[in-house]
Amino acid sequence: MKFAGTHTAIITPFRNGQFDEATFRKLVDFQFDNGVQGIVPCGTTGESPTLDHTEHGRVIQVTVEAAAGRGIIMAGTGSNSTREAIELTQEAETAGANASLQVAPYYNRPTPEGLFQHFKAIANNTKLPIMLYNVPGRCGVEIGVDVVVRLAEACPNIRAIKEAGGNADRVSQMKMLLPADFEILSGDDSLTLPFMSVGAVGIVSVAGNLIPREMSQMVQLALKGQWAEAQAIHAKFNPLFSAFLKLASNPIPIKTALALKGMAEVELRLPLCEMTATQTAELKDIMVRLGLLSS
Repeated sequence: MKFAGTHTAIITPFRNGQFDEATFRKLVDFQFDNGVQGIVPCGTTGESPTLDHTEHGRVIQVTVEAAAGRGIIMAGTGSNSTREAIELTQEAETAGANASLQVAPYYNRPTPEGLFQHFKAIANNTKLPIMLYNVPGRCGVEIGVDVVVRLAEACPNIRAIKEAGGNADRVSQMKMLLPADFEILSGDDSLTLPFMSVGAVGIVSVAGNLIPREMSQMVQLALKGQWAEAQAIHAKFNPLFSAFLKLASNPIPIKTALALKGMAEVELRLPLCEMTATQTAELKDIMVRLGLLSS
């Protein structure tokens, strides 16, 4: 399996406190109708910390059903408990997911050896291809380059990494030290092209929830070496990427954007809450200027 391309970290829509399956199926169709290579359910953008175990499994199952083989379903099944991560991954595999996204264990701050043993144990208990997820700003721990190299050598099904550390030099280091077929994807929309310029092959995207066709086009152009055309798309939508980062924690802004488009409710689960009226107005103004909303 190859991960090169655009994978949307899809939101989990709620209505009256429950998983809104009907809306979710429409969102999955919207993604594949607009050219993405895959969908990532139950990631940060999908509010996985506030999904209970049953809901987590149901979101993945519905994703697989709605996708109907149109692309990769890379289920977010990571945890700061190795045992739980194994259980979630095995359930996703049974449900028909094609791959697993494994975030670094958060809060308990494992040592590099602990990280290695954690991911190795998960890999040894599934046949799914695994993409590691390095996001030290949320997890409080970095998956060191040396740990990634060890894992690539020890675990044939650890095949890729979502890199959200904000450091293009780290991407360069990994490209130099990892096998040629080990894939690196950006975890930040605004850094997609900088990372691809030094060897990354795509994006696990938040903005893709709203603009999947444009994100897919940008990545495909970069993969073909058409950098000027890719840069034009980046330049156009960079104000949106920046807004998603600065206005509020992900996924609050992207859910708000989808609500402004009438595609989903803005409903979030505590401790996440809605943006202020001023913040929402700022986001709406950016969307109007980009032609994503009428004034």
